[in-house]
Amino acid sequence: MSEEFFETIEEGRRYFGSRLTVMGHHYQEEAVIRHTDLRGDSLELARRTATVESPYIIFCGVYFMAESTALLARPGQEVHLPEPSAECSMALMSSPERLEQVLEDLNGLGRRVIPLVYINSTLAVKALVGSHHGATCTSANAEKMLTWALKEGDAVLFLPDKNLGANTANRLGLPEEDRFLLNLKNKPESLPAAAARARLLLWPGFCSIHTRFHLRQIERVRAEHPGIKVVAHPECPPVVLKAADAVGSTSFIIRYVEELPAGASVAIGTEINLVERLAAQHRGRVKVLPLVESACTHMAQTTEERLAASLKALIHRDQNGEPSSFEVRIADAWREPAKAALERMFEVCR
Repeated sequence: MSEEFFETIEEGRRYFGSRLTVMGHHYQEEAVIRHTDLRGDSLELARRTATVESPYIIFCGVYFMAESTALLARPGQEVHLPEPSAECSMALMSSPERLEQVLEDLNGLGRRVIPLVYINSTLAVKALVGSHHGATCTSANAEKMLTWALKEGDAVLFLPDKNLGANTANRLGLPEEDRFLLNLKNKPESLPAAAARARLLLWPGFCSIHTRFHLRQIERVRAEHPGIKVVAHPECPPVVLKAADAVGSTSFIIRYVEELPAGASVAIGTEINLVERLAAQHRGRVKVLPLVESACTHMAQTTEERLAASLKALIHRDQNGEPSSFEVRIADAWREPAKAALERMFEVCR
């Protein structure tokens, strides 16, 4: 943490006052998250965008999250991202071109396939999903949204996270024989007969952070800390979730630790910044350990230095009316269908 950047950021926040809201995802490092007005997981931040009245929003996270915020922002509001190159490896595993090919081939089989896309996806993919009468979901509402999608059509294409899709299907009791994991190395027209019969088709993407967690890590931590609880994020492989004591989104994990009795111990399978923050917050009451240290390099691109730079640029924009390179802009062609995909989620999850 730098005192120089800290002062620059706080001076910028004082300059704007109520005209600026700084939002941040739970996976941001402490040097950044301490400057935020609103923090949460993907679902919380998407929902809370509607409550933000300030004309300027700085979003501390990765690009797809800032895109969603810009999409849901009010007319005239601007969303700025401290590090515009901060992507998400999972989001980049599903291109709109490949998705369109797969959907065309699946629908050509004579069934109505509803696409359900994890919010960890690009705006172009969300727009394509929205135009095919699909919706978005988050790790917090995946069960409700998959239940909805299964009722809406003959089959569901869940993308891009195969683990979240499989784990959600497990929780809903959907049989293995009703699922099919797509192999995108094959040409779309070569889909096997099993894909034509499946009720749930899984895109083969994954989160590089949560795939690092394994059963042997749970076995080791339980051997070293008898009686310890294990809580994991639903992007982890199914074998990890089966062995865990509890499973849920980042917001669920935060509540789970808060509700543990004094003297308890817990190992957490999610991004290390959140684990370390919980360990600091509950030090002396609950022992919080990482299942294994797993950091998101994309989230780490948003630093205190980059936040300070984006605030300086925003002050210049405010004073001179010139556009900022930090602003997130939404292509007109994607705006309405992508917003429809998000709004279907909000409608189902009211």
